[in-house]
Amino acid sequence: MQALLSYDDAPPLSAPLRYYLTAPLFAMLAGALLLFAGPDLLVSRWTPAALAFTHLLTVGFMLQAMVGSLQQLLPVVVGANLPQPLRLATWVHATITPGALLLGAAFLLDTPLLFGSAIALLGFGLFLFIVAAARALWNISASNPTLLGLKAAVLGLGVTTLSGLALAAALGWALDWPLLQLTNLHLGWGFVVWGCVVLAAVALVVVPMFQLTPEYPAWFGRYFVRATLGLVCCWSTAELAGWRVATALSATATLAMCALFMSVTLRLLRKSKRPKPDATHHFWNLALLSGLLACAVWLAAQWLPAVAAWPRWPLLYGALLLVGGFMSVTVGMLYKIVPFLVWLHLQSLGRGRVLAPNMKKVLPQQRIDRQLRAHLVCCALLLLAVIWPVWFVYPAGVALIIADGWLLRNLLYASGIYRSHLVTIEAARLRAQ
Repeated sequence: MQALLSYDDAPPLSAPLRYYLTAPLFAMLAGALLLFAGPDLLVSRWTPAALAFTHLLTVGFMLQAMVGSLQQLLPVVVGANLPQPLRLATWVHATITPGALLLGAAFLLDTPLLFGSAIALLGFGLFLFIVAAARALWNISASNPTLLGLKAAVLGLGVTTLSGLALAAALGWALDWPLLQLTNLHLGWGFVVWGCVVLAAVALVVVPMFQLTPEYPAWFGRYFVRATLGLVCCWSTAELAGWRVATALSATATLAMCALFMSVTLRLLRKSKRPKPDATHHFWNLALLSGLLACAVWLAAQWLPAVAAWPRWPLLYGALLLVGGFMSVTVGMLYKIVPFLVWLHLQSLGRGRVLAPNMKKVLPQQRIDRQLRAHLVCCALLLLAVIWPVWFVYPAGVALIIADGWLLRNLLYASGIYRSHLVTIEAARLRAQ
């Protein structure tokens, strides 16, 4: 798979970096919301503060990081060149960032104007990105698993966006729409197709490359994306038709596919050839184990009445999936992607006259290890806060701010290395004239 990579097609560093530097700010804002709302936030998944908190992490942190990564990966991994990548990044980032802020405020204040503004900004920015990505992927006929997964991910983002905008409109103007069905579609396509499928597609490349593991089994690459997408479509049809048994069975099968991806990846990580596991290895393990626990919680709630009767199980599921799962793997991948991109661009700009710094100097391992420990504490406190909110919600909020403030500090350190090395390259160029 690594032979497919084409680094000459990489967009300018500032295209993905702006998303990466913005993402931790939303997670820190979510931590501040925990401190502001207190235990009331964790009464139910439907409280205004809980909805705002969830979307600060999903539309704020996750969307920023994933869109930035796709702008980088589409041309490099599958040769899908986005037109005018810097202009695209500017417009998309400049609209989804305030859009996410306004959406969080809309949930808290329940104001139609805020919902409308969020819909306009998020709809415009995501429409630009989806159209650009779809056009770039349209003319590529190769059928490798990563390409298929990225195509499915763009479809998943489209369905997630449309259902999310419909929900925001229904909430903002009290429209008589099927909110529960729209919510289920929004969550299913968002977490499974836009989340898990795109993660699997990227993992096919980055796990063997960065973690020095064997390649994924051929059967997994051949069938996973198609099977998962087919199951999600079956589940969506059953959900919209109101077929309760078919909905439960297809949803369970869909979740089983996600658990299969996590299990296969954990097995590969155990076979890593690294002499000593690095922090990214630990982030991947944490994410996959948290994801499997989230799947277990969801399945238990569907099939065990005692678990379903516990009102906090959706919050436990969300904490495991969002913070323990998607946030952990995102942070781990950023610690590989950002130093590599800094090295790659400096190596290209240096043109042999000035060597790029080693990736371990771009972002020292000690800095990453410290942030990993802060993130582990944050995950543990959030899980405890779901069970005992009065005791742990405030420590969890502080921990979330610290962990993601540390992440932002590390990313700024790497970008500072890039800027300082640019000065060295420019000085060498002037001396050579």
